[in-house]
Amino acid sequence: MKLTTQEQPRIYLSPPHMSGKEKAYIEEAFATNWIAPLGPNLDAFEQELTVKVGAAGAAAVSSGTAAIHLALQLAGVSAGHTVFCSSFTFVASANPIRYLGAEPVFIDSEPDSWNMSPVALERALEDAAHRGKLPRAVLVVHLYGGLTRMSEVMALCGKYNIPVIEDAAESLGSTYHGRQSGTIGEFGIYSFNGNKIITTSGGGMLVSNDTSALERAKFLSTQARDVAIHYQHSRIGYNYRMSNVLAGIGRGQLQALDERVAARRRIFERYREALSCHDGIAYMPELPGTFSNRWLTAITVDEAVAGVTAADLVQALASENIEARPLWKPLHMQPLFQDASFYSHMPDMSVCEELFRTGLCLPSGSAMTDNEQNRVIATIHYAIDHAKRRSILDRHKPAL
Repeated sequence: MKLTTQEQPRIYLSPPHMSGKEKAYIEEAFATNWIAPLGPNLDAFEQELTVKVGAAGAAAVSSGTAAIHLALQLAGVSAGHTVFCSSFTFVASANPIRYLGAEPVFIDSEPDSWNMSPVALERALEDAAHRGKLPRAVLVVHLYGGLTRMSEVMALCGKYNIPVIEDAAESLGSTYHGRQSGTIGEFGIYSFNGNKIITTSGGGMLVSNDTSALERAKFLSTQARDVAIHYQHSRIGYNYRMSNVLAGIGRGQLQALDERVAARRRIFERYREALSCHDGIAYMPELPGTFSNRWLTAITVDEAVAGVTAADLVQALASENIEARPLWKPLHMQPLFQDASFYSHMPDMSVCEELFRTGLCLPSGSAMTDNEQNRVIATIHYAIDHAKRRSILDRHKPAL
């Protein structure tokens, strides 16, 4: 049942939010004719983001997926290798593993962070060591802006000398014990897709403290062209470099990052306060010592307590022209990866499967107005209250 009969303007899950500062950099690129995938904005964007996150260097590329692909190559991943990867994530985290002819082994989440379970990772590493086939890399995803237990993950991987790649596509601006996400492992990846906390419309960044590896990434991302006056190529490369125009957008966006994080956290807190009257709703945890950018407000719904399911709320919001999404469907459940191995948090407990069944993301754009958020909140109130009234009526309906 709809809350209103009049069609309301669309509320999107996480739309782009321009600051206005981007225009000056774009106009400069046009005025100086730096339209190609190189130029002053590109160099400056890499340097400015490097300073912002505290890495030694960065390489701006066409997407976060491209950055993952390059990071895997730099880690030495090739055909026949395995890569341990978070299962609870978007498919772009794992697709580059297959690009290289390697195979993913998926690792479950753990309840306290919703991110990679060190318990499951340890069991997977012990099994791999016993078989004599350790993974070439471990790809950790920081989901929805929350942080993985990186101390435990780094210690486990250090024991076996396995490089860690951080997919921080959703967590730019989040910190783990004072360190920026993406700067703890050997390589970190950020995404600037249109729905991310800052955007270049499409783009990504690879960061590392290994500056020589980053130079190799830049070489590979510009078609691996050898040093010669003519076009000469000794190995396969990619057309992955970010354009100077898009880098200009990124420079303007980066200046607003702290404001965007603060806005998303305010939206999260407002949801939590407004919906606190309903039992059965829980929120993505924030580990002690971490600071989440709260890219999306992610919740779970206990049907037995709340009287509705996550799917019910997604449908109710859709009926009011409000975009909400289920939490990520785990990759080990995807048809694409149906033959891949999966290590659950506990032998009889898959955390990410339960999160997928019970969870959803609420609209969380940093430009969201109070009135827009009030619409979302009112729709959730109505859906839950309506379900409770219907349940009471059903219990008191006379038997035929």
